[in-house]
Amino acid sequence: MTASLRLIDSHAHLDFPEFDSDRDAVFAAMSKANISSCIIPGVSPAHWDRQLQVAHQYACSYGLGLHPWYVDANWQSAIDDLSERLDRHRSDKKLVAVGECGLDKIRDNNWQWQLQALEAQLLLASKHQLPVILHSVKSHEPLISLLSSHSLPRRGVIHGFYGSVEVAKRYIELGYLLGIGGLLLNEDAKKLHKVVETLPIESFICETDSPSMAPKSARGSRNSPLLIGQIVTKMAHLQKKSNVLISERLLSNVSQLFEL
Repeated sequence: MTASLRLIDSHAHLDFPEFDSDRDAVFAAMSKANISSCIIPGVSPAHWDRQLQVAHQYACSYGLGLHPWYVDANWQSAIDDLSERLDRHRSDKKLVAVGECGLDKIRDNNWQWQLQALEAQLLLASKHQLPVILHSVKSHEPLISLLSSHSLPRRGVIHGFYGSVEVAKRYIELGYLLGIGGLLLNEDAKKLHKVVETLPIESFICETDSPSMAPKSARGSRNSPLLIGQIVTKMAHLQKKSNVLISERLLSNVSQLFEL
């Protein structure tokens, strides 16, 4: 990536303990790589205080949300806490989204609670005029159904998208962007390659989901926002366009969605 290209990681959990030993160094390396910032999503009440501390310390934008992995029988209490925090921080310019929230059928022992918690968060996103950061694993059909019944004013992003061109088009028709991450770098990710090849660059933002979602070539290693440059390069290759054009369009997409 050339020095003129400015990049943003639209989804990185840099508040997680995996970064506690070298967070300053990670942000310094990001700056050298022209990664100007990242968006830190929220996952649960137990994480929000630390998340806000890190976001403010490093001047990062953030979302507040309840991730489906952390939804339990006390989900309504967590949503009440979320609602109160959104009210309290609404004047904070760094608060740019509700999320990470969504549906995950791999962990479906809490499925009914997931559905209720997600619907409550969609209502909060509508109330606060914020986009949503959505997690979807093996749950595209129920998620699309739910989004179709809630016409959110700011829509949002399907983070870590990994689905077919047909599913991608359905989300895009509803007004949502697709978050493209490190899985794109896997040579066997043919379905995702086809999505990026086929659909217009205006449909995407890029992300790492750090410290998770490393490509197979780095499996077992901690992922970080430093992977963003490789993701942009791969997207440019698949779109048969220059790195400069793709990076500029991705920057515009994420800036418009989150009003950065």
